[in-house]
Amino acid sequence: MESKTVTETATAKAETAAPAVLPTTVPTPAAFVLEDGRMFRGTSYGAQGTALGEAVFATGMTGYQETITDPSYARQLVVQTAPHIGNTGVNSEDAESRRIWVAGYIVRDAARRPSNWRSERSLDEELIEQGIVGIQGVDTRAITRHLREHKTMRAGIFSGAAAKATDKELVDAVLASAPMEGARLAEEVSVSEAYVVDPKDHGWDGEARFSIAAIDLGIKAMTPIRFAERGVRVHVLPATSTLEDVKAVNPDGFFMSNGPGDPATADAQVKLLRSVLDEKLPYFGICFGNQILGRALGFGTYKLRYGHRGINQPVMDRRTGKVEITSQNHGFAVDAPLDGATQAPEERYGRVEVSHISLNDDVVEGLACLDIPAFSVQYHPEAAAGPHDAAYLFDRFIDLMAVTKTGAENTTDSKTEDKK
Repeated sequence: MESKTVTETATAKAETAAPAVLPTTVPTPAAFVLEDGRMFRGTSYGAQGTALGEAVFATGMTGYQETITDPSYARQLVVQTAPHIGNTGVNSEDAESRRIWVAGYIVRDAARRPSNWRSERSLDEELIEQGIVGIQGVDTRAITRHLREHKTMRAGIFSGAAAKATDKELVDAVLASAPMEGARLAEEVSVSEAYVVDPKDHGWDGEARFSIAAIDLGIKAMTPIRFAERGVRVHVLPATSTLEDVKAVNPDGFFMSNGPGDPATADAQVKLLRSVLDEKLPYFGICFGNQILGRALGFGTYKLRYGHRGINQPVMDRRTGKVEITSQNHGFAVDAPLDGATQAPEERYGRVEVSHISLNDDVVEGLACLDIPAFSVQYHPEAAAGPHDAAYLFDRFIDLMAVTKTGAENTTDSKTEDKK
């Protein structure tokens, strides 16, 4: 398998084409339309045209560039609950992937001009360049409350000529769009060729401690960097990789990333993970990778009413009793028993327990296998943007690889716990 450097991958052409739009810097009338007929009128932001997808809200007060470049937001129209967006512009360093992945963008007050020493261009200019249709000047608080009360739903942003259609025509266009249930998107956002993130490129002095195979289901750029900072060489592999591809890089551990879409469609990735678990290779998964572990163990998944999206989600680590404020972006969850250890429905994997829970709604936020070296969490420990409460999970995985490979004691994790 031919490798690519991080730089080459970051500049690779996006596999999914942007919607057909007419770029402009002159705001024109625009409409945000929900499938239940609720409408919000504003003006265009970014490119003009039509954007269809699932309407969701993100509660982060910072990190809008990281939000829109998170592949987990593919085919979603993101409502920013923070009222003022775009004030620090955008730059080439803070993007979490090779392009903007949100299908559309909804903000209340768009900055007229950016003001930050790191800014290279305005957010509006970036949206136009990448063909992302947005709307500004709408009541995002009212939109958020509507979605909380009624659930996430299909929606559309219409600006320019598209906004001149009748209300019925706009709603009909939304109703004709595909729902998120049943959507298979990981293969669309994943890289097409493997690449390596080396510890020496991220401040690690010395030889790599471990090597892992990481399946890119929509991976954020900061995730392999967090591993590399700890001396772990990361082989990032496409979503379509096989067990043979994984073995070819001779890894000490296996990782599955976050990503978009319905986990019920990830049969190929579930099959791959089961093969890895059968090999007793240590496993760590986040977000989509947590849902895939749940499915591999034999549990089901389901769609949340409005999901968890933002950088202020409280989670309890049942192992330590400590509460973490976490970064999250998911609309599906694992359906597993909350209390105590239970036999996995796939009996060959032994016992499993829910290791983390959401303190808002008791959603499963983590799984820990007790008889095989595997665990996962539903949130984002790389936290870009977001709090660093969960950074210890990278150390916990390193400890798991050490125990599995050499039988060494768990020293890294205990030190990290003391620092929290």
